[in-house]
Amino acid sequence: MTGQHDRWAELTGGQAGEEYARRFARLAESGHDVHGEATFCAALLKPAARVLDAGCGTGRIAIRLAELGHRCAGVDVDASMLAVARRNAPTQDWLLGDLARLDTLGLEPDFDLVLAAGNVIPLLAPGTEPDVVRHLAAALRPGGLLVTGMGLDAAHLPLPEPPLTLDEFDDWCTRAGLVLRQRYASWSGDPYEPGCGYAVSVHSRPAG
Repeated sequence: MTGQHDRWAELTGGQAGEEYARRFARLAESGHDVHGEATFCAALLKPAARVLDAGCGTGRIAIRLAELGHRCAGVDVDASMLAVARRNAPTQDWLLGDLARLDTLGLEPDFDLVLAAGNVIPLLAPGTEPDVVRHLAAALRPGGLLVTGMGLDAAHLPLPEPPLTLDEFDDWCTRAGLVLRQRYASWSGDPYEPGCGYAVSVHSRPAG
């Protein structure tokens, strides 16, 4: 561990797994599409791609991508979230770990896509964000993609104010050797414009 609590732990106390799962179950039952992130990522992937869901939570996205034929692993620091993921998909790979120390988990750097959805980046422990981005980039194979989704204002975050700017995030990605390929305002692919409250970004690790 980094010795500093991430913002998610401060918000939930690390006991949010069951309630988080119930919330998405209610959304699904009411007719909401709860697979937007998986659908977005699947459109970027070739069959049987290798995917790392970083900050996977209850495994909702990784489980759906596995159902679509991809080889998925999930990592999260919240044991209560992983307990739900392991119950729902016991044969998938679920790792308990801090993204700021992702390099200690023994993962091969061969992922076709690394995903950090659900405001993973804004909810990291303060000061660890550049290191986490560097570790996520290092997990990619050449040509692999880092896909992130994050709120940029209080209306799209469980925080009173955003802890980072998109320019800061792009700078961390550039320093990690990544190149911005696409940016949208939603997982549905709505065009991104400056001032949008949410950003879905696709960065790539150069192939050569």
